[in-house]
Amino acid sequence: MFFRIDFSDGLAIYAQVVRQVKFAVAGGALKAGELVPSVRELARQLAINPNTVARAYRELQADGVLESVRGTGLAVTAGAEKLCRTQRVELIRTRLQQVLVEARQSRLDADQLRTLVEGELQAVEQQEPRT
Repeated sequence: MFFRIDFSDGLAIYAQVVRQVKFAVAGGALKAGELVPSVRELARQLAINPNTVARAYRELQADGVLESVRGTGLAVTAGAEKLCRTQRVELIRTRLQQVLVEARQSRLDADQLRTLVEGELQAVEQQEPRT
């Protein structure tokens, strides 16, 4: 599993771990029943404090994304994919709303916004590898 921690991001490190696990589940990189790395293993991989990973895992358990498998570790729950997809859409919607509010405050009209969004979508699509 590949995570990337951005220490310059304003988001707390444990929250970055939570978000990345949820995005991995929503995107199908982590599937129901699949074990996540142990606290120590992930802390070592990310070069962060194990308490930070433990906090992220506790939050993911409380959110219903991970469950304890006796004697084995933590695994993705059966309903996690749907839950994480819903949360990912809400996160993106919130971010988009913030950007749109800022754009309107900058006096950009709807046509300018559409042109910007379409241009950025095309740029992203050109960067994505085709499967």
